[in-house]
Amino acid sequence: MAIGLSACNALNFEVLWFAMAGRETNPNFMNGVPELLILRLLKQEEMYGYEIVHAIRSRTDEVIAVGEGVVYPVLHGLEREGALKARRRTVNGRSRIYYSVTAAGSRRLADLSATWTDLTSAIQKMLTGGHHAKILQ
Repeated sequence: MAIGLSACNALNFEVLWFAMAGRETNPNFMNGVPELLILRLLKQEEMYGYEIVHAIRSRTDEVIAVGEGVVYPVLHGLEREGALKARRRTVNGRSRIYYSVTAAGSRRLADLSATWTDLTSAIQKMLTGGHHAKILQ
């Protein structure tokens, strides 16, 4: 089942449909997922918006499906913040804007990845009956 995401404003996203145990819910902790996935893809290679939409779907085995209405506002916001740089290229007679990650975007990706790794670890421990304890520094 696919997770569909829709833009609420430039960088505030909500999950419209999230299938979990046969019921649909709207968890706030899914905010930021499009940004994380987009930064990860663009860290690997330069891409244009529609290509990102398809890459997210295919690389998550169609579990996560985001549309252009989510991807483009995230791209524009990340570019405004300096996390991405954009350049126009003509490919096969079509003009497209390709995005790539800047140094600031790499740092943002590292921060988001650490947060999500901690979150998924905590959830996995809860699902398997373990305990999750964050070490205080």
